[in-house]
Amino acid sequence: MAMALILLAVIFALAMLPQIWVRRVIDTHGGERLDFPGTGGEFARHILDEMRLDHVRVEETDAGDHYDPEAKAVRLLPKHFGGRSLAAVVIAAHESGHAMQDASGYPPLQARTRLAKQALRMEKVAAVVMLAVPIVVVLAKAPQIALIEVLVGVMIFALAILVHAVTLPVEFDASFRRALPVLQTGRYIDAKDMPAARQILRAAAFTYVAAALMSLLDVARWLRVLRI
Repeated sequence: MAMALILLAVIFALAMLPQIWVRRVIDTHGGERLDFPGTGGEFARHILDEMRLDHVRVEETDAGDHYDPEAKAVRLLPKHFGGRSLAAVVIAAHESGHAMQDASGYPPLQARTRLAKQALRMEKVAAVVMLAVPIVVVLAKAPQIALIEVLVGVMIFALAILVHAVTLPVEFDASFRRALPVLQTGRYIDAKDMPAARQILRAAAFTYVAAALMSLLDVARWLRVLRI
């Protein structure tokens, strides 16, 4: 019991620390900059137009900064869409980097998109499977069946972790092979801001590492609830 609690606490800490770091980096550079000529949303629009991606929309969202390859839309949080901070500009460049990947048919992005769809469906199935465990135990009176059912559920949840693992190279490509060269060659930000910009780009890429660890925490929670 004690070891299980310790293990759960360790997993929780590992899952939360990357999220805390990502949030801290973005918040540190989230102050308004009067020297910036436009907002994050305006900057994303400018980059996309420069890349002849005028068909890609730039939208405000409350669902987190992301690029939607199906809707062909760069979506930014209100503070980044309408903000003039360094974080807003750099994150706009990062998400626009995904639009560049999509336009070039970047295979890892296409693979991530397919896996993400499957993972979303499978996570819903996994939740149903996990919740059905107690019923199966009562009706079948066979604990071994419940164990198999739990293992299947855990494997389905693990698919989400795989998706996030596959996502990491996609995120680093968007940050350092797409967004960073745009920021550098276009001289959109001063040289003194480049170290901070790199840090923000790294944080943007590691957002999915934090998400993968949170998926791992979900698995651990289910195992704890079911006393596996």
